[in-house]
Amino acid sequence: MPYYRRVGEVPPKRHTQFRQPDGSLYAEELMGQEGFSSDSSLLYHRHLPTAIVAAEEYDPPAYARVANRPLKPRHFATHKLDAGGTDPILGRQPLLANDDVHISYVAADRPSPLYRNAIGDECVYVESGSVRLESTFGALELSAGDYAIIPTSVIHRYVPSGSPAEPVRMLSVAATGHIGPPKRYLSARGQFLEHSPYCERDLRGPAAPLLADGTDVPVYVWHRRGWSLHTYAHHPFDVVGWDGHLYPWAFSIHDFEPITGRVHQPPPVHQTFQGPNFVICSFVPRKVDYHPLAIPVPYNHHNVDSDEVLFYTGGNYEARRGSGIGQGSISLHPSGFTHGPQPGAPERAIGAEFFDELAVMVDTFRPLDLCEPALACEDAAYAWTWAHRPAQ
Repeated sequence: MPYYRRVGEVPPKRHTQFRQPDGSLYAEELMGQEGFSSDSSLLYHRHLPTAIVAAEEYDPPAYARVANRPLKPRHFATHKLDAGGTDPILGRQPLLANDDVHISYVAADRPSPLYRNAIGDECVYVESGSVRLESTFGALELSAGDYAIIPTSVIHRYVPSGSPAEPVRMLSVAATGHIGPPKRYLSARGQFLEHSPYCERDLRGPAAPLLADGTDVPVYVWHRRGWSLHTYAHHPFDVVGWDGHLYPWAFSIHDFEPITGRVHQPPPVHQTFQGPNFVICSFVPRKVDYHPLAIPVPYNHHNVDSDEVLFYTGGNYEARRGSGIGQGSISLHPSGFTHGPQPGAPERAIGAEFFDELAVMVDTFRPLDLCEPALACEDAAYAWTWAHRPAQ
């Protein structure tokens, strides 16, 4: 998933002669998942995609990673991490991580270098600003509220496209496997079913090839043993056409159709994507519970198998009022801790017909460690906001 697309020039039959204007063969590149037994795409390059002229080690900035000890809920104010002169790849600041997923944040004001994540798929969410995602498959224009899924090993880069005074703010969720729609939303052949909160019409993929010239082009590679810097003989953006089911794609959180009911619905109704040992959910403006005795905010709950991360990206998140949560905040509610609405929120919510809130949730099935940048922007008082007492 997603569905089949055909972009640019491709021959009528796979793996047959397809020649350039000078008579030479275009170079095929078959990108496939799970040992070529799952989704794939076939790309046609003007130059050999295998031609590198140099390879060297690259050491990104090192960040300490520590366990959530003592175990407690936490609040991180990501806007405190702003730093000028950063790009959307190398400028990312890691916040939370385990062996399945890395969650990071960036406020970027300049283009990134070319980059390949050879470990797993990435899901990025644009909090604010706009950015152009360029890849060997073409380009996607992203703006506030957009998710983008970049499959494993796709060479790509980000070019901020908004005002120079307005950085693009992005949350990145990097997996150690593949990210896609929940299986329960799909038919056996991969079509979105009628009960899904979004469908193929809501997805955007590259519409045309993106061609660039250049020689000795550097590409940063994050792989299973660290980072490397490859130098390609020719620019990787030399694909004249491709087809298949594997490519970067975008989906706007504003196209997510909320599932509501007479009484409060459980968190799985908000699920948008799934990855290896984690899920991603979308909380959007919606009509709330309409039973005459309904309490619209969440009940106290304990997802005993998961750590819950919530990224607050717009509107007014009623259940957290009074806790210090604001635009760009991230809360971590770990397994081993029962969490719920702030004191007074249930009574205040009674009679509400609509919630204007926007948030992205990541639930992981293994505990998350805390990274240095997260600790640097932590609101240390958050854990005690349910008790109205000073920190212990």
